[in-house]
Amino acid sequence: MMSRLLIAAIILVVAGLVAWRIRRGPAAAPTRDAYPVPRQLDRDDFPRPETRWLIVLFSAARCDSCRGMPEMLAAFESTEVATAVVADEERRDLHRRYEISGIPTVVVSDAEGVVRKGFVGPVTAPELRSVIKSARTDD
Repeated sequence: MMSRLLIAAIILVVAGLVAWRIRRGPAAAPTRDAYPVPRQLDRDDFPRPETRWLIVLFSAARCDSCRGMPEMLAAFESTEVATAVVADEERRDLHRRYEISGIPTVVVSDAEGVVRKGFVGPVTAPELRSVIKSARTDD
């Protein structure tokens, strides 16, 4: 008799815990699901600081998502736009200085080094074109 009561009590406790968990809902989503992107760059850290725009790719040799991105960025090189690929293995100092923690990270900055847009993860040429086009119209 006592064992039946014990089993019934355990079943009630488990059912109560399940009901409480269901009523509580799913676990709260993380408050931040993105890597930080620098808001300001020192243009002297990068080639051609006199240009109106700078596109920087922070990458690493171990980054599969970075493949093909340096070539895509090179297509943006012009008299108004400088591009730079900053590989972690070669310029770890810049990765640390700008607190790059996710790669690839691509930032578009203006002549003063203000980052107009940043991307963590692969970015496409049309996305970059759109950022530069909208930044030009904002000026």
